[in-house]
Amino acid sequence: MSRRTGWALPVALFALCFVPVASGSLRLVQLAGGPEIMPADDRWAGWPVALVVHIASTAVFALVGAFQFVPAIRRRHPGWHRRAGRVIAVAGLMVAGSALWLTLFHDPQPGTGPLLLVLRLVVASAMAGCLVTGVVAARRRDVATHRAWMIRAYALAVAAGTQVFTQGFGEAVVGQGELRGDLLKAAGWVINLAVAEWVIRRPARRRAPRPVPVVVGSR
Repeated sequence: MSRRTGWALPVALFALCFVPVASGSLRLVQLAGGPEIMPADDRWAGWPVALVVHIASTAVFALVGAFQFVPAIRRRHPGWHRRAGRVIAVAGLMVAGSALWLTLFHDPQPGTGPLLLVLRLVVASAMAGCLVTGVVAARRRDVATHRAWMIRAYALAVAAGTQVFTQGFGEAVVGQGELRGDLLKAAGWVINLAVAEWVIRRPARRRAPRPVPVVVGSR
């Protein structure tokens, strides 16, 4: 794999995560008393710890996790890969835990219905399960299983970026509505998981062996 190809994926992941990470950062600025750059949300009064944890841990998980997909880093800096993996595992569990807390103990987002509430509970629990399974596999040195489950966890975590497109384009086609909005958000998780399974199952690229030079006249 060329150096340019190896870095194409994290750059694409950064672009995918840009909108949710940027909007989360602006929300933190707003909660801290900064300017109201984005519309106020009456659900968040004061300094809700679960929301702050969710935004911060999601940014760490999404951005640091993107570098774990660079083959050159895994090969040349295995120590960094392991240390970053520990940070990502903790951040990912914080993402899932805070998502469960926000879903269960805070008012739902206006315009969403019970389907999305159930889906968020399922997805957050599934993400936590993927992370735990991936960490256990890493401790067993089962690299293939570790890779598969961490990819699934990452796909679930960054679905908010995909939902920007599924909801944006979807509402332009099918219109707005509580159930439609819930289904369009669900499409983001489905698409990400489908891509994750494709990445997990695709054959690994192997470099073709270099031909051995033959010296004319040698024996």
